[in-house]
Amino acid sequence: MPTGPDPHRGPLFDAVLGADELAPLVSDRAWIGALLEVESALTASAVGIGRATAADAAAVADAAAALARDFDPAELGALAAAGGNPVIPLVELLREHADAPAAAVHVGATSQDVMDSALMLLARRAGARTLGYLDAAADAAAALSRDHRATPMIARTLGQQALPTTFGALAASWLTGLDDARDEVGRALTALPVQYGGAAGTLAAVAPHGLVFADDLADRLGLARQRVPWHTVRTPITRLASALGVAAGAVSKPASDIVLMAMTEIGEVSEDTPGGSSAMPHKRNPVAAIAARAAARRVPGLVATALSCADHEFARAAGAWHAEWETLTELLRLTGGAVRRLAASLDGLHVHVDALDRNLALTGGAVLAEKVVTALSRHVDDARAIVTDAAVSGVRLDEDPRITAHLSAGELAGLLDPTRYLGHATDLVDRALARHGGRA
Repeated sequence: MPTGPDPHRGPLFDAVLGADELAPLVSDRAWIGALLEVESALTASAVGIGRATAADAAAVADAAAALARDFDPAELGALAAAGGNPVIPLVELLREHADAPAAAVHVGATSQDVMDSALMLLARRAGARTLGYLDAAADAAAALSRDHRATPMIARTLGQQALPTTFGALAASWLTGLDDARDEVGRALTALPVQYGGAAGTLAAVAPHGLVFADDLADRLGLARQRVPWHTVRTPITRLASALGVAAGAVSKPASDIVLMAMTEIGEVSEDTPGGSSAMPHKRNPVAAIAARAAARRVPGLVATALSCADHEFARAAGAWHAEWETLTELLRLTGGAVRRLAASLDGLHVHVDALDRNLALTGGAVLAEKVVTALSRHVDDARAIVTDAAVSGVRLDEDPRITAHLSAGELAGLLDPTRYLGHATDLVDRALARHGGRA
């Protein structure tokens, strides 16, 4: 039986929760690679202010690449325990392996500069993958909205049948949430800044070139330029965590709807490749939606953790900063996985129109009582009481003599036709699709 460390946390469950593609981007090895990428960029930026040579930058880059490829995350973790973060031993190893002066490595930086910038790199890369998943999920929801723009179904409020709507309108609500989430995550990712402030956030070690140095470092890493060092102002973290929470919520809504609508008793949708049961051969579980819901449910607690860690004291936090590393890494992994699984569910979702029609007719027209009350009130004063009594007693509204005495069969047929009481359902679909199409 193997006893070595896993390449990243959660490989047993990553595929189930949709994170098997994304997990390597936030793995321990990815962390090491990002830390060393920041260190290489520091030396390269130092060339511009005369603190290192081009040969030094090349030597540090070569050594960093070798360490990123070969160094064991578990070994670095053990070395990191004494100093409280992996940058301290990693810098020592880089200086030992690079054919460059020690002063050309980790120029003017503190450990938090490297950790925060590396986390921003990981977030940018994993987040870009999540944006792709959000696009795929939204496109699938848009296709459902378009294909079923005018397909009647029953709307449900508080778990009960309410009024007619269309399946396209329901899918448009999914689409709108996913498009909103895409915007939120995209903005948060674009704003992710470099971190460079030195020991106390004053850039003293590279003055008078500190601001130029920090901007050059950001450009080399493909991160936004910082206004000021944000060692204890954690807006980039809280903004990203909140955006990921929005995305998880946008996943949970359609995933929950799909799970409920796929129930045997409702049967309005089914997934293209449903899962079975180890004990019950008849089961066809909406596994992709279930997995999306499962991953998304873990996100709010992690968002709360990230927000609760924003109280960084003075110029460097003791504990609050350290608590962010795995929190944000896990947020990226779970949210991306949830969106990916939802995209798979939506892309292969079968809409059973016969079941939509059956459930729409389930109450014998009672869901259109609102229209009957309006028409009947032109003839009697107690229209609402009459219609309510008929609906509660289970009598069809077109068979109750207190109603048919005043409204003809033809008039009642029109009033009880669900396709004539869809309001602006199709217009709302068009609006959602227009907004989605305008994003392309």
